[in-house]
Amino acid sequence: MRSMVVGGVKKVFRRYGYEITRPVGPDVVDTARQYPVDFDEATLAMIREVEIHTMTGPEKLFALRSAISYLVDNDIPGDFVECGVWRGGSMMAAARTLIELGDTSRHLYLLDTFEGMPKPTPEDVDWNGESMLGRWNAEHRNRFNRDARASVDEVADNMATVGYGDDKIHLVKGMVEDTIPEHTPDRIALLRLDTDYYSSTLHELVHLYPLLAPGGVLIIDDYGHFKGAEQAVTEYFAGTGEHVLLHRIDYSARMMVKR
Repeated sequence: MRSMVVGGVKKVFRRYGYEITRPVGPDVVDTARQYPVDFDEATLAMIREVEIHTMTGPEKLFALRSAISYLVDNDIPGDFVECGVWRGGSMMAAARTLIELGDTSRHLYLLDTFEGMPKPTPEDVDWNGESMLGRWNAEHRNRFNRDARASVDEVADNMATVGYGDDKIHLVKGMVEDTIPEHTPDRIALLRLDTDYYSSTLHELVHLYPLLAPGGVLIIDDYGHFKGAEQAVTEYFAGTGEHVLLHRIDYSARMMVKR
């Protein structure tokens, strides 16, 4: 329970642009940076490069890297799509991994408002029972709040540091309900959903999951943190009748391979 609470607190602070870390110096043991023993040096280098640009923790980044290795090794066709990108850290990790694996043919689609989080709905309650709509009504009066806000230019600059190739990186600005399916590829190998809320997650699944290639990977970042995201996933697959196994990455994220 303590780790779940700490993880939740760190996530909230990251949304406002802050990072909680232990002090590091010659006489300080950096226990916050002790990673699992199966994290190789290439994975650790990738995590250190992108961690200031993402709210996803090491376990999620490790799972993303593993998923991409699986996709490349098995020649699963399609492009990569991420909905909800913040500063672009996860797609930086994806691009870096593709370069290391010698596969730079895939297009990367990054969809976000690039203005912050939109207004939630009554379905959007966090793991602790807090209503996101209630918090919004108490704190915000604009269409978007400052949570997870990063501009298109900031994300473009961050992606450029990886050197993947600007012609294969597509930044799509706007509510996903407005930009999907018009601004997405015909075939998807990796679909990463991180818009947190019920309506956006359901819209993404309805329009993008059918484009996910057999053998493709679906990652839902906030399945365990936001109950609206979990509800959207449950409703979608109940409607399709498809039986899926959502594998736990950490308390929040889930991953599956499409049959």
